[in-house]
Amino acid sequence: MNLLITIHSHNRWLIVLVAAAAILKFAWGWLKGGSFKKIDRILASAFSGLMDLQALLGLIYFFLVGFSVIRIEHATTMFIAAVVAHLPARWKKSGGATRFRNTLFAILFSLLLVYVGVMRLPGGWNR
Repeated sequence: MNLLITIHSHNRWLIVLVAAAAILKFAWGWLKGGSFKKIDRILASAFSGLMDLQALLGLIYFFLVGFSVIRIEHATTMFIAAVVAHLPARWKKSGGATRFRNTLFAILFSLLLVYVGVMRLPGGWNR
């Protein structure tokens, strides 16, 4: 059980690192008006994939440890964050600038939800 929560806790920092790289890349792409390339698809997919892994680990922990109001609030917020992380797939056929902008804002909003969800837990980001 401790291994599961440790992986879940450490994976959030990997999410933050990938999100930071994606935010910089997508902001630059939006400002420069470039085309959405393979590396951009990889960054967006890596972010949503890590969010999926985090959600899976969290759900396993949630069902093994039990329910509480705080855990339900955390899980709900994080589930919404994972859904938002997948929104860039909806803009596959959009132009480069639109796709960069929308993906950037989807990642930023997803990170905002992650921040709120983690802060709901006892100890917040200090866990």
